[in-house]
Order: sequence, then structure tokens, then C-alpha cells
Amino acid sequence: MNVVTVSELAQHVGQDVELKGWVYNTRSVGKIWFLILRDGTGILQCVVVKNETDDDSFTLEKDLNQEDSVTVTGTVREEPRALGGFELGVCTINVVSHVVDEYPISPKDHGTDFLMSNRHLWLRSKRQHAIMRVRHQTIKAIRDFFDNNGFTLIDSPIFTGNAVENTTTLFELDYFERQAYLTQSGQLYQEAGAMAFGKTYCFGPTFRAEKSKTRRHLTEFWMVEPEMAYCDLDGNMDWAEKLVVFIIDTVLNKCQDELKVLERDITKLEAVVPPFPRITYDEAAKILKEHRDGFEYGKDLGGTDETVLSDRFEKPVMIHRWPADIKAFYMKRDEDEPKLALGVDMLAPEGYGEIVGGGQREDDLEELVKRIRYHDLPIKPFQWYLDLRKYGSVPHSGFGLGLERTVGWICGTKHIRETIPFPRTMTRLEP
Repeated sequence: MNVVTVSELAQHVGQDVELKGWVYNTRSVGKIWFLILRDGTGILQCVVVKNETDDDSFTLEKDLNQEDSVTVTGTVREEPRALGGFELGVCTINVVSHVVDEYPISPKDHGTDFLMSNRHLWLRSKRQHAIMRVRHQTIKAIRDFFDNNGFTLIDSPIFTGNAVENTTTLFELDYFERQAYLTQSGQLYQEAGAMAFGKTYCFGPTFRAEKSKTRRHLTEFWMVEPEMAYCDLDGNMDWAEKLVVFIIDTVLNKCQDELKVLERDITKLEAVVPPFPRITYDEAAKILKEHRDGFEYGKDLGGTDETVLSDRFEKPVMIHRWPADIKAFYMKRDEDEPKLALGVDMLAPEGYGEIVGGGQREDDLEELVKRIRYHDLPIKPFQWYLDLRKYGSVPHSGFGLGLERTVGWICGTKHIRETIPFPRTMTRLEP
């Protein structure tokens, strides 16, 4: 007898099979009862009929609890009315183990704090399962995109000796009597990679010690960061656009069932087709001055600013050429307007905020040294980084795409904490 998963049932219609999983629910209808089984790949209705099932299995209903682990044998049948289009006519049910206590997450409503404290169990729920499936496909799409477009994966270190962004958002730690930090970004190392391989990317966790409790922030999140040699700002924006389009196309193709569970309006995602609108910071500022009280030119955009702007477009909008004073030291200046930096932020529609940040890097040695000193950063930790300008410097650019914000937008979640298996925030370090 074949051991199969719920996701494989279409290949076994009319066959006797064995499934291994957990009790999701049970219900009775006269002399028939139903075991709703989950196995990690899907949910299946198992029909238990007295004349078709052995006596021990038929009498099990009263003894089964939510999340009891079981193995079930039976015949696979097509059933259009059932979830997934199949059901199992049960022959036997064997209990692997009974739960020790009543399962904490019952069908009733629970508060968010309770659910987050039971995140290790909450992941089993239908909605959270769907979000993690979308996350998985998003990650696969990202890797496929870069792998299929000539990029080489170059892993950046988690421990670093230098800051990339604002030094106030660093997690500092003792590293064998030296000062070290958890990485804010793998960008600087990808610049080294790009000078060696042409086009590279890294994909891993990054850390920001921001004291923020908004729905858009985590202290630990995942980011993919490509870097391209001989690539200017316009080329950089082209790559970011192509990546996001590929991600959305993949999820729409692979995750229809999950998007239905999430009740996501997929017409919003279907509208994400190239070209994306591209506006300058000055153009964005003009819109904000007209539609938002209190906006101050020259400042970075807050969450409300991003929402006002993104609400004007049905697909992601890219804002480029920012005031140089609010951008990082490595950002190249616009030759035609030195007060502007060749940076770009991509805002997701529907108020989900920035999902991509990047730009063209400063490739001139003297100018880069000047910028490091202007930002009051120590030169010594950046000596290796300056070498990239000493030996074969070329125009280059890159960006970072935040995985969790992207998944949150795709899924239509209200808070970013649902988009990562075990979120880390200011107030949560476990489970």
C-alpha cells in the first residue's frame, strides 16, 4: 500500500493508500462520521462508514482530540464538494499518540498576544499555513529569478565590524574582546562580490535595533540583496521591477488555493505588470504637499507619506533621486544635481510601504572617503571597502528587497509579524 500525502491524491484515485497526519477536526452525520485530517501538504475529509471500516476504527470518534497524530488507510475518491476535490473512504485509523492536554488554540477567537505566545502551534492553523506557503514560493521565486539571470550567490557575513545604515540601529555585541555588530545589510560585501563575479546576490537575515512598534517593523527580517557591476540607477530600477513582477507572477501561478484561504483580492496582484511608475523625490514631495498636512521637504518619508503616495497607483511606484543628506554615505550623487543622491525606494500599493531600497553606489575613492568622514564614521573598518575603489572601480548599483514586507503585501496581512515563522520584535524573543 502506497504511503501518500494529501497533495498527491490526484495521482491515486481509486487506489488504497495510507496517509500520516494529525486530527484537524471531527464531525458526525447519523451513522457516518468524518475525520478531517491535515498532513502539512493539505487538509482531507476522511469518511468513516460502519460497514466499510473496522469496528475499532469506527468507535474511535469519541476518543479523538484535535492534534492527535494518526495514520489512516482507505480508498481515494473524487469528491468535487470536498476541500481539494478528493476524499478518503476509511478502512482503518491508527492512533500514533494522543495529546496530553486540551489543544490551546481552539476555534474560538484568541487575542494576538496569546496567539504569538503560541506561535509554535499557531503555525498549524489554516491561515498561518497559507501565509507560510506563500512565503515559501516567494523565496523560491527570488532564488529562481537571480539564478536564471546570471547572478552568483555570495553569502554575506552576519557578524560585521562596520555599520551600513544608521549606527543607532545596530545590535552591538562583544566579539572576542572586539566590538562587532549583527548585520544591517549584506550590501558592502555584495559590492566586493560584484567586482569579482559581475552580478551577485545574498539572501539571509538582517537586524535593525529600531525601537519601533509599527505593523511594518521587525528587529530580525530577511532580505535579498543583488549587486551589479557596470549598472547605473536606471538599470538598477529595471532589475527591481523585473524581480517584483516575477515574484507576483509565480505566486499567482502557484498559490491560488492559499490566496483563497487568505481571501486576497487577486485583481490587485494581477495589476502588477510593467512598467511601474517612476517619480522623483521632488515629484513625490509635490504630491504630498497637496494631499498631506505637515509634510516637510527634505525629510525621509514616514508611513503616512508612503501610504498617500502608493494610494495614487495600482502597482508599485519607484521614487528616485532623493535629498543626499538623508541617504547613506555610499550613495552616489547626481552629477547634474549634487544635492540629490541616486537612490530609489519602491513602495508597494495598498499602503504596504517600502519593499525595495537601493541605488547607485559611489565609485570614486576620494568622494567615498569624504562621505565616510562627513557621516562621522571611523575609516579603519572600511579600509577593505575602500580597496574596491582602488582596484578596478566601476559604476555599480544594487538594492535590497525585504521578504516579510513583500509577503505581507502579497497576502494582504494587517501586520508583518504573521509573515515570518517566529517574529522578533521589541517585546518578543520567544518562542
